[in-house]
This record gives sequence, C-alpha cells and structure tokens, in this order.
Amino acid sequence: MTALVVVSHSDPGSLTHHVARSVSDAIRTAGGTVETADLAAEGFDPRFSDGDLNLFRGTGTTPSDVLAEQERIDRADQLVLIFPMYWWSMPALLKGWIDRVFVSGWAYDITAEYGIVKKLDRLTVHLVVLAGDDADSFERHGIDVAFRTQIERGIVEYCGATVGSTTFLHETDTRSREDLAAEVADLGSVLAARVAGSQKVLAH
Repeated sequence: MTALVVVSHSDPGSLTHHVARSVSDAIRTAGGTVETADLAAEGFDPRFSDGDLNLFRGTGTTPSDVLAEQERIDRADQLVLIFPMYWWSMPALLKGWIDRVFVSGWAYDITAEYGIVKKLDRLTVHLVVLAGDDADSFERHGIDVAFRTQIERGIVEYCGATVGSTTFLHETDTRSREDLAAEVADLGSVLAARVAGSQKVLAH
C-alpha cells in the first residue's frame, strides 16, 4: 500500500503535525510506503489564479505546481488528509489545494453524453480532523452531518474516490497532553489498519 499523507498546519510543532507523524509511522510499521505533503512548509499557493482559470476554461495547460500534486496523488492508492477544523470545514490552505488540484480533466469530467464522469475511483481517502469541540456538541448542532455532506459527498465521492474513514479527534484544546497522546497513538494504529484493509479490498 502506498499512502500520501497531506497535512495542513503552519506550525510543525502542532498537534496536527504530531498526528500526521504518528499516522505515517503506523502505516510504515504496517508495511506501507508513505509520502508526506506538508502544504505550509512547501509553500503551496492555494490561490485560484489566472493559470487555474485558463485551465478551467479550456484555454490553458495545467500549472506546474498543480501537476506535481496530481502526480503525487497518482503515485498513491490511499490519500490521508490531516487538518484542524476551521468553521465546520478545513483550513483555507487545504481547501485551496483541493480547489486547484482536484480539477476537471483529472479528478472528473463533465460530458454531454455521460454527464459527470468520476475519475478517482482507484483512490481511497481517509480524513483525520482535529476539533476543539466535543462529540456531543457535534451531534447536537449537526456538525458531523454537515461535514460529511460537504466534504465526504461533495468532494471525495463527487470525484469517485472511496471514503475509507473519517476520524474526529475532539476537545484538542482542553484535554490533557497524556490523554491526547494516548488517543493519537490509538488513532495511528487504527488508521493504519484501515488503510491496510482498504488495500486488501481493492486487491480483490
């Protein structure tokens, strides 16, 4: 199994990065290969600029930085997105990465004959979301439902990819370091098992 772990946080010492390292280490221990995309450290530009608009309009070619990201994803069968929740969604950096990378012609096509043609059916996506709120609040306000509608269905499934798992790490601002460390370690092991399990299903 080959996984691309994408992490979106500007602080390399953050809990988000700690989770990304834990998950990556667990996947390697399980026998997988991991490539990491640290969007902030790499300076990925999330802005949908003229080059992106020209590509969308069919009058330009894929920008080189976008092509490099698509090639990284093409090398993987498992995509793991790890990020803090901002306003019931993902940080602008990660959203911009998706806006620019998951484009028509690569992630999907729209044709007169068949309508939407989904092109990422070979890919399994795992979402790891760090949230300051608690699980009861998520259920009470429908945050988990909104997240699944917007991101699982609106992005992952729209392109034909499979949602392998969605994991919320709750109360990240208020729990003790020891408590969080234990859950992060468990999360890494569980996700590595899910990644391996997804790969076995694909192999069949």
